[in-house]
Amino acid sequence: MSSALVPLIETARGGTLECLHHGAVAVCDARGELIAAAGDPHWTTFTRSALKPLQALPFVEAGGMERLGLAREQLAILCASHSGEPMHLAQVDLLLARAGLGPQVLQCGCHKPIFAELGLGAAPEQPDPRLHNCSGKHAGFLAWCVLHGQPTGNYLAPGHPLQRAIRQAVSAVCGLEPERLRAGTDGCSAPNYAMPLSRLARAYARLAQGPADPEFGASFAALADAMAGEPALVSGTGRSDLAFMRAGRGDWISKAGADGVQALASRSRAQAFAIKVADGSAVALNAATVAVLDQLGWLDARQREELRPWRSEAIANARGTQVGERRAAFTLQRAAR
Repeated sequence: MSSALVPLIETARGGTLECLHHGAVAVCDARGELIAAAGDPHWTTFTRSALKPLQALPFVEAGGMERLGLAREQLAILCASHSGEPMHLAQVDLLLARAGLGPQVLQCGCHKPIFAELGLGAAPEQPDPRLHNCSGKHAGFLAWCVLHGQPTGNYLAPGHPLQRAIRQAVSAVCGLEPERLRAGTDGCSAPNYAMPLSRLARAYARLAQGPADPEFGASFAALADAMAGEPALVSGTGRSDLAFMRAGRGDWISKAGADGVQALASRSRAQAFAIKVADGSAVALNAATVAVLDQLGWLDARQREELRPWRSEAIANARGTQVGERRAAFTLQRAAR
């Protein structure tokens, strides 16, 4: 582990090193060729919510958008880790209604909505599964079941036809045999898969190239357009993915996952990177993401300034006094060609 994971972000207080956040980075193109890395680019990690666009792929491939008369807003919510704001609930409700279902069939569970965690409003007193950040993904799962005449009561079971279709799609996009995908259960009770960072980066590069992909071109084009075109629905007010995709001006597709996972792709370059911060720190993950963008040369002066808050360079105390600093501790190593 010591050689596979390297320091990505360090913090200092009073000039003395205080914290080190270790991890790894993989930068790949759509063919899976490694472009650059920090640490072991093939480090295996669970993808968590970064998997969502791939979990939506069977629904899109089955013509779900056309068959249910959906727009890109609903496709964006399938890929979302949303904040539970009214704009998010409206899309979840519409998607469920088009499938002829109600929110009671959602099996994602309930948690305090992210908008409340961020101090943007008070959480409702009554639990509501639509407020779960994964409810859009689950609504898409259920819509697939309706379209295929499959049972909805056990749609999260690994052996359910939906989950088998998802595993096959993930396998195809990442270029891994299904048995090489390490299975686990996500926070929303859905199956999730661990894979090498380089394979996750490859998957996002393929997503970013959209219609140029020889296998899933039309579906990737629709997913990429939805995510880049509706970043507020994929994320939420004050969230990192929203900030990254807005700064990308339609070129970047960004999706974070719990416990320190980030995938980000450039559509114009058909390249992507995946990051894992081993201790799961979201602050370190965001700072590392901006550092990777900078080191790859993907930032212009305006974007660099827009994303400065996400570098979290200054560490302040409760009085607003700067007491430390946070900085990148890695340099991407270009792959030999």
